[in-house]
Amino acid sequence: MSDTASESRSNATEYTVSEISGALKRTVEDAFGNVRVRGEISGYRGPHSSGHAYFALKDDRARLDAVVWKTTMSRLKFRPEEGMEVIATGRLTTYPGKSNYQIVIDNLEPAGAGALMALLEERKRRLQAEGLFDAGRKRRLPFMPGVIGVVTSPTGSVIRDIIHRIKDRFPLYVLVWPVRVQGETAGAEVTAAVNGFNALARDGAIPHPDVLIVARGGGSLEDLWGFNDEALARAVAASRIPVISAVGHETDWTLIDFAADMRAPTPTGAAEIAVPVRADLEATLASLAARLRACASRNLERKRQAVRAAARALPSPDQLLALPRRRFDEATSRLGRALTVSIERKRARLERQRLTPATLSRRINEARTLTGRDLARAQAAFFAIARERRARFKRTAARLSPAPIVRRQKAQGDTLTGLTRRQDHAIARRLDRLRANLTQADRLLSTLSHKAVLARGFALVKDAEGAVIKLAADVVPGAALSLEFADGSADAVATGGGARPKASAKPAKPREPGNQGSLF
Repeated sequence: MSDTASESRSNATEYTVSEISGALKRTVEDAFGNVRVRGEISGYRGPHSSGHAYFALKDDRARLDAVVWKTTMSRLKFRPEEGMEVIATGRLTTYPGKSNYQIVIDNLEPAGAGALMALLEERKRRLQAEGLFDAGRKRRLPFMPGVIGVVTSPTGSVIRDIIHRIKDRFPLYVLVWPVRVQGETAGAEVTAAVNGFNALARDGAIPHPDVLIVARGGGSLEDLWGFNDEALARAVAASRIPVISAVGHETDWTLIDFAADMRAPTPTGAAEIAVPVRADLEATLASLAARLRACASRNLERKRQAVRAAARALPSPDQLLALPRRRFDEATSRLGRALTVSIERKRARLERQRLTPATLSRRINEARTLTGRDLARAQAAFFAIARERRARFKRTAARLSPAPIVRRQKAQGDTLTGLTRRQDHAIARRLDRLRANLTQADRLLSTLSHKAVLARGFALVKDAEGAVIKLAADVVPGAALSLEFADGSADAVATGGGARPKASAKPAKPREPGNQGSLF
């Protein structure tokens, strides 16, 4: 029986693990070379560092691993997201390293426009709840921008339409940031462009835009899906530069239409919103200049008429100067006569007061008399003041005699001598009293000291820590003890513990001092 079993085992074909894995791989790829699988994306974390994406498709009963290679990811029209229901087209294959199978996706599309719209509506509600679409946070566009930044594809017709419209209306400096406007990387590139324009320095080599235009032509929901990116909507809402959204046609809408400061129906409409018409501005300026000149002319004429009316109400110069002129004429006529009369009076006074030698002598004598009188008065006053100051000095000198000071000094010296004697006497009595107290305390200390007790034949017992042992019950057998005598100390070891005597027991006969060695 064992020989038969051995023979049957030897007849079975042997395969290696690699051969089995390769056979299964060929079988699966031949049978499922092109399949379309509908399921919900699960475990999606974005592209790997290599550029490939790994996730799974699942339904309510099964799960299928999936992989999208880097080259395919760049061709996808929309970005896969966790929980999105999609239809994947590709081929099934196996992965021998883990003995499982997976689908290699060549194309990925949403399970329907309804799924994308549901995802878009959910994202819109979430961002709106955060306040990113509030009208209060939107900025006003500058009326006359100096630089316009455009985020769009550099090869499409959109950028040509925008530049052509700006050139027709008001030629300005247009700065284009080239991006992809469709595909997997469209949202990330437009987000980087908006953030890059905001990062430009005001005084840098590249001019800082005053307004941004994010533009793209029309298309399906999948074509415009990159402009529904959540990161792009947040970047547009956080932009310090006003943003005009011009994505798709007027009936199309994306998330950045709500996050932008202004929405244009078309890219051409965005250019019309961003810049005014130069001809209209010139016409308006000319009209305002004409109105200003007319207003200034009318105002000047009105002021001139007011001045004329006020001039008619004012008196003439002859009327104003008539009375002062008459007063001046009268004063002129009186001035001539008054000068003549004054001269005559001065002449008469001078004749009466002619200077003669007798007059000069008389006046000199009068001045000498007055001077001598004033000199006598000054000398008398000086002598009186000197006598008064001398008398005051004598009175002060009498009060400042050294005799009172000597008497006071002698009295204070006697007082100090008496206090010194009292101090010496008090100190001597205090020292005697303290010396007596010290002698008494020394006698009391000698009386109460334990050394006097030790001198009478007693000993002081201490344990190893130096604590005094007062009771025999506190002695532990084998404990090290220290015995202090009057003339020194000795070490001992307890051979037995003491027991407290009972109340009825007779007191033990005290041992003689010489017999205390029994503790050793």
